[in-house]
Amino acid sequence: MAPVRDHPLARGPLAQRASDFLGKAWAKGWLPPPDLDPDALWALAAKPYGERAEAAEHGGRSAEDVADFRERLARMIAAVEAEADLNPLGRAMAWGQLSRQVKNRLAFGALWLERPELLATPLAPPIIVIGHMRSGTTRIHKLLAADPAFSHTRYCDAYHPLPQGLWARFGMSRVVSAVELAMLGMLNPWMQSIHPMTPGGVEEELAWISAALHHSIYESQWHIPAYSAWSEARDPAPIYREFLRILRTDAGHRGIAGKLRVMKVPAFAEDLNTLLALLPDARLVIAQRDHEAVLKSAISLAANQMAVQSDSCDMAAITARWQHKIALREERMAAALAGWQGPVARLTFEDINADWEGAIARCYAALGLDLTPEALAAMRQMMAASDSGHHHAHAQQLARFAEAG
Repeated sequence: MAPVRDHPLARGPLAQRASDFLGKAWAKGWLPPPDLDPDALWALAAKPYGERAEAAEHGGRSAEDVADFRERLARMIAAVEAEADLNPLGRAMAWGQLSRQVKNRLAFGALWLERPELLATPLAPPIIVIGHMRSGTTRIHKLLAADPAFSHTRYCDAYHPLPQGLWARFGMSRVVSAVELAMLGMLNPWMQSIHPMTPGGVEEELAWISAALHHSIYESQWHIPAYSAWSEARDPAPIYREFLRILRTDAGHRGIAGKLRVMKVPAFAEDLNTLLALLPDARLVIAQRDHEAVLKSAISLAANQMAVQSDSCDMAAITARWQHKIALREERMAAALAGWQGPVARLTFEDINADWEGAIARCYAALGLDLTPEALAAMRQMMAASDSGHHHAHAQQLARFAEAG
């Protein structure tokens, strides 16, 4: 049982002990502190490739995309060092995330040099759920993904996307994912109540845009306003070209390219024009919810993530950040949809709560799809299982915060 979360910035006891231990270990020289330097991260990742490292970095990518990642990494680390005020655990987690992104960057490039056909994998028209974080996108995503006629991304695919290497070769990505989730759960006992995850469960593709250093996953963990502002103003095309390369690779490797894939990332709303230019045959499902409810839930999620990694989180800054994100995404989403001619369905949070079967039936009709008895049965099973899910605890946390204050 998770302890009571009595404040948005509450921190689990193990996270505090781990941070204290790391700080002491670095100070006494028991362990080397993580080196958050771009050159050091590149050198570590490039070591297994030797003279092939440069070719791996460029594999399957344009010079523009290679340069974009290099600049993003440098700016990200500069913002972390100048603004994030990470505690020892946060610094270790930042190093772990960024070093893995650089390693995967080279590993994917090497793969695409060996198997360029993966980059030409034809994709069936996707179904993309668009909406703010905490607006009901996850429930819609999981309902649609339950349809056996469709495909989706699993957690183990999202966070271990390389179809090669030791873990992939022995089919161990689910086991590794289970271990990772267990460790994260110990450090953050409220994580599963806010965003439930399982190794083989339906998962969004956030990790695939984060692989190209899109700001969204990082700004929900660290106070990095300089990087967020710079990245929001920058053309996101290189990020989404890398996303599409990973998407094609996953579809080709798993043999699911012919199935309509259900996808969702809240940050898609921010970059919808760019995404739709790359996937012009997409069908869209727009999730809608009262902005005040979205804001409260988003603040809770971000505060929970940030409190683990920094001792100086500011609720006013977190609130301002997510007020800005909601307004920015609304503006950009409206602009993209104004010129969109493809199929669109709109589902409100209240409609799903009141009558999810009716809402899903209207969704399928708007998208020109057949809602089969098999799909409906699978959705009913998914909804029945979710009745006892961890996510109900987050509503209780939000109510507690409101009562306190």
